[in-house]
Amino acid sequence: MFFEFGIKDIIDITLVALMLFYIYRLMKESRSLNVFMGIMVFIVLWLVVSQVLGMRLLGAIMDKLVSVGVIALIILFQDDIRKFLYNIGAHQRFRRFRHLFVNDQHRNQEQLKQTIMPIVMACLSMSKKKVGALIVIQRTTPLDDIIATGTRVDANINQLLIENIFFKNSPLHDGAMVVSLQRIVAAGCILPVSHNLDIPKELGLRHRAAMGISQESDCLAIVVSEETGSISTAMHGQFHLRLTAEKLESILTQQLL
Repeated sequence: MFFEFGIKDIIDITLVALMLFYIYRLMKESRSLNVFMGIMVFIVLWLVVSQVLGMRLLGAIMDKLVSVGVIALIILFQDDIRKFLYNIGAHQRFRRFRHLFVNDQHRNQEQLKQTIMPIVMACLSMSKKKVGALIVIQRTTPLDDIIATGTRVDANINQLLIENIFFKNSPLHDGAMVVSLQRIVAAGCILPVSHNLDIPKELGLRHRAAMGISQESDCLAIVVSEETGSISTAMHGQFHLRLTAEKLESILTQQLL
């Protein structure tokens, strides 16, 4: 048996270990770790009963439970499965492969500047006044479900309009503003909140919402803290904190170009 163990088996074991680790990390972030551990215990018992001990009756019952359980898990964890598949498709190498078949819209420098500068100036102004803001810039992943939770605006990107939306007495200031195709599409939108335990405790609900939407799509989220006035961005589940206006402009230019 030892001599039959080859390179193919090593690759097989490595891939299974990586898959289990990735699923473990997703379950931990979604606060479903106990469910994941329960599933692993059941799988181990199933293998022991059916393969090691050879109990036919109990093994047959557990086989049926496993076949039905797969469908139940797909229903229960459809959001986590969608996130898993999205993360695969959003990987840098897969995006390059996708570009061979999909022609993405390219923006020239002047159009990009017209999009970025009003956002940067509005964030800088709100930062000085300590006005809280949450701006989500859509990229390749559609945010129609997020837009549907807010109020349609459909306006050109304008510094004064952005500041008016997040003015403290505005009815839309508590939600997120969504920017797509160089236009302000909606405001007052509700975002999924990240339950990642690694997020610093001093960061508030806006930061958790920015992290949540950045984990579920390839958007870029900008946060202006109401408590400190600091500017932050979230993208691909990663924060860039305490940004200057110049650094924010650099990040937006790099990511949106």
